[in-house]
Amino acid sequence: MSDRAALEALVDRFTAAFNRDDLDTVMELMADDAIYDEFNGVRSVGREAIRKAFEPQFAGAFGTIRFHNEDVFIDAEQGKVLTRWVCSLEREGRRREWRGLDILRVQDGRITEKHTYAKTQRLDLREP
Repeated sequence: MSDRAALEALVDRFTAAFNRDDLDTVMELMADDAIYDEFNGVRSVGREAIRKAFEPQFAGAFGTIRFHNEDVFIDAEQGKVLTRWVCSLEREGRRREWRGLDILRVQDGRITEKHTYAKTQRLDLREP
C-alpha cells in the first residue's frame, strides 16, 4: 500500500530526472528487479538491463527528449499510477511531439514496472 502524495512526488521526481537527462536518479527510483516494457514491445528486466535500454536516450542519441505530464491517475491502495504525457523530441532544428502513457507499479517507494504506450506523432506546425 502506498500514500497518494508519495506516489505523486515519485512521478514528479521520475519525470524531472528524465527531463534533466539524469539517468542515475531515474535508476535510483527503479526496483532492482523492475520491468520496463517499451512502446515498441522490447522488454528489459532488472536495473542493469533497464539502464542499458535508457542509455542512448539519456546520451542524446535521438536528440533532446522531454516529457510533459498532462494528467496523472493514482490508485494509492494498489500502488498504481497512470501518467498521460506529451513527449517532445528536438533534433537538427526540427521538433516532433506525440502523446503517450506510462503505467507504473510502485512498491516500497520504487518503481517495479514501467509500461510505456505511445500514439502516432503530432506534426510540428513549424514544418513546411
